[in-house]
Amino acid sequence: MSVRHLILILGDQLDEAISSLRDADPQRDRILMAEVMEEGRYVPHHPQKILFVLSAMRHFAEQWRADGFTVDYVRLDDAGNSGSLLGELERARTRLAPERILLCKPSEWRLLDIFQQAQQRWPELELRDDERFFCTQSRFEAWAKGRKQLRMELFYREMRKHTQLLMDPDGGPAGGAWNYDADNRKALPASVEIPPQPHFPQDAITLEVQALVAERFADHYGVLEGFDYPVTRAAAESLWQHFLALGMPSFGDYQDAMADNQPYLFHARIAAAMNIGLLDPRRVCLDVQAAWQAGDIPLNAAEGFIRQILGWREYVRGIYWLMMPDYAERNALGNQRDLPEFYWTGETRMNCMSQAIGQTLEHAYAHHIQRLMVTGNFALLTGIQPKQICDWYLAVYMDAFDWVELPNTLGMVMHADGGYLGSKPYCASGQYIKRMSNHCKGCAYKVTEQTGEKACPFNSLYWHFLMRHRDKLGANHRLAMVYRNLDRMPEAKQQALWAWGEKLLARLDAGYSL
Repeated sequence: MSVRHLILILGDQLDEAISSLRDADPQRDRILMAEVMEEGRYVPHHPQKILFVLSAMRHFAEQWRADGFTVDYVRLDDAGNSGSLLGELERARTRLAPERILLCKPSEWRLLDIFQQAQQRWPELELRDDERFFCTQSRFEAWAKGRKQLRMELFYREMRKHTQLLMDPDGGPAGGAWNYDADNRKALPASVEIPPQPHFPQDAITLEVQALVAERFADHYGVLEGFDYPVTRAAAESLWQHFLALGMPSFGDYQDAMADNQPYLFHARIAAAMNIGLLDPRRVCLDVQAAWQAGDIPLNAAEGFIRQILGWREYVRGIYWLMMPDYAERNALGNQRDLPEFYWTGETRMNCMSQAIGQTLEHAYAHHIQRLMVTGNFALLTGIQPKQICDWYLAVYMDAFDWVELPNTLGMVMHADGGYLGSKPYCASGQYIKRMSNHCKGCAYKVTEQTGEKACPFNSLYWHFLMRHRDKLGANHRLAMVYRNLDRMPEAKQQALWAWGEKLLARLDAGYSL
């Protein structure tokens, strides 16, 4: 029997409701899935990230076979594997001669460009919109049209109205305020008990993939052993329900907190599952709203969590598709420094950096404040090339896909878009880390000192950053108080901060770890 539709499913499209599977017929259609080296190597992805995606793909294929579909599944070590998604699609097209080829639009510009070029040669290739998000691309473009600044808060309010999430019957926001961010910044008291994490034993499929990843990606940074992530919809649902019951009640208070040897705290770690299709963001938000309405969680937790998904996640996706591909090349601050080697090894005397990078290498995970205010803050203050730090984030984190990683890193972390995404750089001295964590207690450096061998590097680097970019940032109203504080410093202190900052940067350039 001839094949009506050849349906290519990508590794981050593991959702039964994906648009390319709409109206799929087991008798007439064929599903194609492929593991290819090109997708594992365009950046040196963390081995656990590769294991996560490939194992989830194989489980998804098994599910569709159980539903009666024929799934042509190309494994990484199959003979004849071309090594690229387009190559595998071309092989299947030649072999099966389908009437049509269906593909949900890839979530990365790199892949979309490849398949749009293929459309010019293959008129039967149809690219369908990705319908898994609250906000369509056209809706975001309509919202952005004519605006000089695309601020997330304004977009978030529009999406709250559109979805009616956390809205009162009279049309106002639940509780009378749109945003409870001010209630989301508590440091973690020593007496607070951290909820236990659920575990996900590896089945035969995952163990088989682990051996393959160990063989093919042995040169990638990151620990493969200890993998403990859900790779099926049922397991992802179990993780979500566990967090909703045990982590969510305190998420609002402590979502910005950090602590030694506590990688997860009150965070859900569902982003990776959501980004590849194992969890539906709409239902997750509805679950949170229902839990708040039932009195199980406070409003600051519900609003803070929904803001991350309905607000920030949708917003950065909108920015990505609105501004790509030129957005990826922006470097408004002119950064040219190479990423230090210790980002790949975790070998640094700065305890906060060692904690964040160490757990990243061990778990392919760090929460948003560790990324923004520790590893990201250091990259911003030291002037790392945006592409290098963007590629690092894309490589090392389980949940990192280009559409969500690039705007977050280039725009919010590095301010490389000149303020298009964020109104000010998220720069901070060591005092922020001291306030939000216990990292400074176990550090080789002293957060109370600003210059000298014992001083926390973040301190002088913070002021050095502000001094060297005053021409670009001095007029920013959100930094006005900071620059007034700088101007009130005695000239000798300013010179000492600048000189010590120069010395630290020179050490980085010479290849030394701080």
